[in-house]
Amino acid sequence: MLVGMSTETGSSSAARRVPDVRVERLDGVALLTVSDPKRRNAMTGALSERLVAVLAEVGADESVRAVVVTGDDDPKPAFCAGGDLDELAAAGEAGPDALEHIYAGFLALAECPLPTFAAVDGPAVGAGLNLALAADVRIAGDTARFEPGFLRLGVHPGGGMTWMAQRLVGPQVTTAMLLGGEGLDASRAAELGLVLRVATGEGSGRRSGDEAERSSTRRSAAVTEALRMAGIAAAAPRELVLATKATLRTTAQLDRHRDAVAVEVGPQLESLRSEGFREGLARVREATGKR
Repeated sequence: MLVGMSTETGSSSAARRVPDVRVERLDGVALLTVSDPKRRNAMTGALSERLVAVLAEVGADESVRAVVVTGDDDPKPAFCAGGDLDELAAAGEAGPDALEHIYAGFLALAECPLPTFAAVDGPAVGAGLNLALAADVRIAGDTARFEPGFLRLGVHPGGGMTWMAQRLVGPQVTTAMLLGGEGLDASRAAELGLVLRVATGEGSGRRSGDEAERSSTRRSAAVTEALRMAGIAAAAPRELVLATKATLRTTAQLDRHRDAVAVEVGPQLESLRSEGFREGLARVREATGKR
């Protein structure tokens, strides 16, 4: 199922090339594709608004338990080539509200209550790097490249990049990237912990248009791996997924083990009393031959 500003579900290239954030619902996973191929999926205010709306939509959808975000790879891989330069220049004159309008999309991703996975193929530059950093987990394809890009443009970093990057890779790597021009290819990003792993290979088949028809195009290895991981969360009870992510956010701010145990007790007890646990327990007992 495709949902977007362009609602055509056929294979028309014109339909695919309208700037949009396309949505595919795949067995409990919402696959979001940021799409403006002519500008290598540059983040505009309009795309940011669309991303906010889409994330609100899938977050409220009881059938969705995980989110994967990627960039349109037609005609060549690109996650997001940064903020639209004309809009950034205009924001400099307009003031903070204009910048926050552009940032709203990746802030919505960062605040999503569902687990989020970024599948990064091609460049993730500036605002595109922010979008990748805003996800809970990043999977890189072998064409991925991570570049802040701000210093080269003579622009101060924005969108929370200094905060997000330091939490992931520490102050030294963040300083090297933001002030030393250090760009990271996929393998180096994995070494430093900016991404979980690099996915290689051909990827999997992709459905296009009618879900019953298999197209000749394929998903990248990064998207395939991100969907696989998201599918693990999608197979679990939604309440458990939401509660686990909420607890992760809470305990990340704590200093003591004992305090984390106290936070986990309530939701763990609730899960032990749930139908999902009873079903899981029955499956394990059946698999192990225990009654």
